[in-house]
Amino acid sequence: MQILFINNDGSGFADQIQIEAGTSVQALFQQRVPHGRPQDYLIRVNRQPTTADYVLQEGDRVSITPTKIEGATTYSPPTVTCFPFPSLKGARWEPDNVLTASTYLPS
Repeated sequence: MQILFINNDGSGFADQIQIEAGTSVQALFQQRVPHGRPQDYLIRVNRQPTTADYVLQEGDRVSITPTKIEGATTYSPPTVTCFPFPSLKGARWEPDNVLTASTYLPS
């Protein structure tokens, strides 16, 4: 029986492959990704999440996509440290008018 197999764990190419009738998703995964663990992959049949014991049918479309790319790390935002403002020395700004508090004078 023939199915469309999309392997996103390498070259990413889709291939029409021959499998035996009665092959489960779990058996196909073990054949095609022997080095992987199922929990590290998103496995879909006909664009829908599936169970390991689903028996594949003629013409099914199976995609196996890793959920973490090798070498990628989890993003952790940088730590922000707040420093207290030093006490201001000298005279405070005087307002130029009721709307501003600037020492800038246009030419």
